[in-house]
Amino acid sequence: MSGTRISRGGTVFHRTYSVLVFVVLASLDNVAIGLVPPLYEPISGALGVPQRMLGLVTAVSFLASAVAAVGWAYVGDRTNRKPLLMVGTLIWAAGTGGSALAQDYPSFLAAQLVAAVGLGAVGSVGFSVVTDLISPRRRGLVMSFWGLSQGVGTLAGTLTGGILGATDWRRPFLLLTVVGLAATVAYLFTYDIRRGQSEPELAAALDAGAEYDYRISRADLPRILARRTNRWLILQGLTAQAAFGSLVWLPVLFAERAREQGYSAATAVVVGSVFATLFQLGGVLSIVGGLAGDALQRRTPGGRALVAAVGVLAAVPFYLVLFFVPMRIDVPDGGGSGAVIRAVLASVVTEPTVGLSLLTAVVALALTSANSPNWFALIADVNPPEHRGTVYSLGNLVNGVGRAAGNGLVGVAFHALRAAFPPPLNYAVGLAAFQLFFIPTGLMYWRAARTSPGDIEAVHELLHARADRL
Repeated sequence: MSGTRISRGGTVFHRTYSVLVFVVLASLDNVAIGLVPPLYEPISGALGVPQRMLGLVTAVSFLASAVAAVGWAYVGDRTNRKPLLMVGTLIWAAGTGGSALAQDYPSFLAAQLVAAVGLGAVGSVGFSVVTDLISPRRRGLVMSFWGLSQGVGTLAGTLTGGILGATDWRRPFLLLTVVGLAATVAYLFTYDIRRGQSEPELAAALDAGAEYDYRISRADLPRILARRTNRWLILQGLTAQAAFGSLVWLPVLFAERAREQGYSAATAVVVGSVFATLFQLGGVLSIVGGLAGDALQRRTPGGRALVAAVGVLAAVPFYLVLFFVPMRIDVPDGGGSGAVIRAVLASVVTEPTVGLSLLTAVVALALTSANSPNWFALIADVNPPEHRGTVYSLGNLVNGVGRAAGNGLVGVAFHALRAAFPPPLNYAVGLAAFQLFFIPTGLMYWRAARTSPGDIEAVHELLHARADRL
């Protein structure tokens, strides 16, 4: 094996290129998700429906994507994964383009559902592929980049929607359609990653020319659910994503704060998007959570789950402070997007309330971002290669239910709270209440820390036995 080629796995450059394509596609998945919430107001005006109906679109799309992912993942764990990813990307690009052309609410909803079906393939099948490129020792670190790309995608979607869509809400959808088509072309140049090629137990057999030909079957599903750590990893998404799902309303909270201070609707949309983007920068520190999970996992087999548990529980009070700390917004009303952005960035250092809000948000999101890389890595640790895409998709299905519930119900809560708390206070109170769902999430990760050592050892024994047979 030379210095520039990995045995039967392509050159180092080809492998790196392939990983980058999958990571970028994971980010585009979340660009599509983050695109709509900043545009609730202009879309609702154009289609003649209340904003809460667009919150329903987002919620239903989360759920549709999660349901579709189960089917995509099961097929991906049985067949060649590359064509599935290309087809899925084309489907969501078509749905995104259809969203830009929609002239009424039913057609917009239908187009978003088409896009959601395609998005289901990107996350579930892509996850299965990427885990076959990562050694167990570095899963937390690399999965932090996978998770970070999704967070960056959400930020990009929020910012793109707020800035490009401030005067024409259709433009961001058209741009994303073009990017999706370009991504499909990029797939053509990735190589087919072999299942199980990152597992140390299988390395000798695969390098000798053997093929890991184990595939999932319906008979495996009860065994997957019987694995105790899988149950905790899947169930925690119900409560975690109820909290995360509510956070897509952050741009609306900050836009309402701007409107309360007298700014026009168009300026308020840009302000809300920029503030929400800035406040989500703490997600970049998911790399720290991944590194901490790798380091503690080498010391104790329950290390990854412990890091996630501590991070999620410690973040709750910071979120509560973020929603209620007062902010003074000083931007040029009616100015261009560039002028508003510059004013918001300047206010971070010139306006103490903005600086405090940003610091609080960064800490809160840095702590909860420990969830993502360690969740991904744990799924890979406690499952054999042919089960990972399906387990991820089952977890993602529960995540979708939780996220849809959080996104949809929080909109109802805002409306109900309006009678007692005028905007923007109703948004702050509603968002604060939904962050309490992080408490049972942290407790479930603590349980996973107790069960994961035995499940990891069982997978090692299984792969050793299969390597001997190969």
